[in-house]
Amino acid sequence: MKTSVTSVEQMQQLGEQIGTHLKTGDVVVLTGELAAGKTVLTQGIASAFGIENVTSPTFVISRIQKGVPNFIHIDAYRLLDSGVNSFTDLDFESYLSNSVFVIEWGATFVTSLTDQYLNIKIFQGDNENARNIEINGVGQRWAGFKL
Repeated sequence: MKTSVTSVEQMQQLGEQIGTHLKTGDVVVLTGELAAGKTVLTQGIASAFGIENVTSPTFVISRIQKGVPNFIHIDAYRLLDSGVNSFTDLDFESYLSNSVFVIEWGATFVTSLTDQYLNIKIFQGDNENARNIEINGVGQRWAGFKL
């Protein structure tokens, strides 16, 4: 599925719309260049769970918002050159049964966590705030997914 946004507000709204479809155990992988809007989309997803003040966990790798479900936001950018073991060593799998995950820069690592995930790619659009977004479900959980 493909869609486009033309503002930060629309990106947040898209995230919230995606968030309404998520349930415990779901994993969302976000891919896009620096400043593509991955964290803005994550803020929208988190808002669907009543979570505000989401910031990028670039330097701490992950932030866990306790709740039902837990909301785990991971920025795997700093792990890209370290290999899959650097991700698996963080033991995120122990949280999978009671959490929703959003993983920025997670394409390299997601299959070590699950084989069912929502893969979202963000591309620069025609102007500063425009973005083109591709959303693809991977695995049976996401078969026929539509917003």
